[in-house]
Amino acid sequence: MRTQRLEAGAEIDGFRLVERLGKGGMASVWRTEHPDHTLPLVLKIPLLDPGEDVSVIIGYETEEMVLKRLSGPHVPRFIASGDLARTPYIAMEFVAGESVADRLAGAPLQHDAVAAIAAGIARALVSIHRQKVAHLDLKPENVILNPRGTVLIDFGLARHAELPDLLTEDMNVIKGSPAYMAPEQVLGIRSDPASDIFALGSILYQLATGEEPFGRPTTTAGMRRRLYHAPPPPRSLNGNVPRWLQAVIVKCMEVDRGRRYADAAEVLFDLTHPDQVPVAAPAKPKGGWLDRLAGLFARPDDRALIGRSAASRGAFGPTIVLAAVDLATGAEPLAAAVLAETARLVSSRPDSRLACLSVLKGEALGLPEVADEAGRSLFVERLVTLKHWARPLDLPEERISFHVIEATDPADAILAFCEHNEVGHIVVGARGSSALRRHLGSVSAKVVAEAPCSVSVVRVKNAAADNAGADRAPR
Repeated sequence: MRTQRLEAGAEIDGFRLVERLGKGGMASVWRTEHPDHTLPLVLKIPLLDPGEDVSVIIGYETEEMVLKRLSGPHVPRFIASGDLARTPYIAMEFVAGESVADRLAGAPLQHDAVAAIAAGIARALVSIHRQKVAHLDLKPENVILNPRGTVLIDFGLARHAELPDLLTEDMNVIKGSPAYMAPEQVLGIRSDPASDIFALGSILYQLATGEEPFGRPTTTAGMRRRLYHAPPPPRSLNGNVPRWLQAVIVKCMEVDRGRRYADAAEVLFDLTHPDQVPVAAPAKPKGGWLDRLAGLFARPDDRALIGRSAASRGAFGPTIVLAAVDLATGAEPLAAAVLAETARLVSSRPDSRLACLSVLKGEALGLPEVADEAGRSLFVERLVTLKHWARPLDLPEERISFHVIEATDPADAILAFCEHNEVGHIVVGARGSSALRRHLGSVSAKVVAEAPCSVSVVRVKNAAADNAGADRAPR
């Protein structure tokens, strides 16, 4: 894990840091040079200081997995990545240009400028969607206007249809930019590229009117308002917006995904053929004033509101096998036995995907300490140990993912993970018996009793070594 100081002149795996370009809540970005590369480069280094939000690590691993699978003029070229056990980083092409956020300083823009910017974003979305990636954090700051075309950056919240979705599996929280997030993302759905089309519509709205359609809500309730309350029509804020452009914006921002544009190519077509955009007359309110008043208090099911995706990709991923392994004291005999059983299962189920889970067990009244005596992050240390434990399985990264969860009750953490991620089978170790374990109950017994799927319980045949830790709950 990183111990060296980050400063101009420092060298990481041959990359020499030249100048820090910025530091956000998740990472610092440095201009860098490498003797083997002539491209202008940047190094994105996640902030892994003890106490940092673990989403920093998850976002880093997500971006590293996704970015190296993307190609074309609309994404930065991936160069290399660093070892999480030493200094994690992503080396990529530096993309010069003006961001759409810079253009917003002059909003509202002329409608032809709005359409040209939007067409560039739509073209970039066509490219990444055809490569099975949804960006899921499309916002003005993440769109660069470069002479070669529009370039999308920052894939830390992205979703690849054929890779594990680490954010969904590890974090049951809303992640994204509240000003541009699609309604289905607010409900925790991260499987639809149409979410990027909603975000595009929100950017279009802001470019055309100078106003954010939903503001910047800071609460879940504030973000959920977009399911029930549409923003004012763009023409009500800027009468110079053509009716065809308003129609495109409104269709991009439909809450019901079945009424939204099916894909970015359709958006691009309408933006470049405005004479063919159907412009409907403003809809008149249905019913009398009593009906409209009653509608204000109606609470339809949220999932019904967002409808089915017009571009649904179907279910993501094969059956998940979960290996829950105790690595609090390293790779002991029981951990080795869990690994052997896991290897047998995944080899017999070539269509399965493996999720490796280890629990950092805290005290009864709080989460574990964030750092050890040397100041190293316990989360990162455990994640590195977990990856080392699974290395003999030799699975391609599209078939394996790694998860460290901080919890006071390991069994509850395992069960919650299984329920949230539709796990099909669990492999868990069971320690030797003891008076305390018989009194309190074991983690494996609780998992077997309450799991929503089948469970393989692993014991070591010679439990003498294991019994020394029999009174310690697996974690």
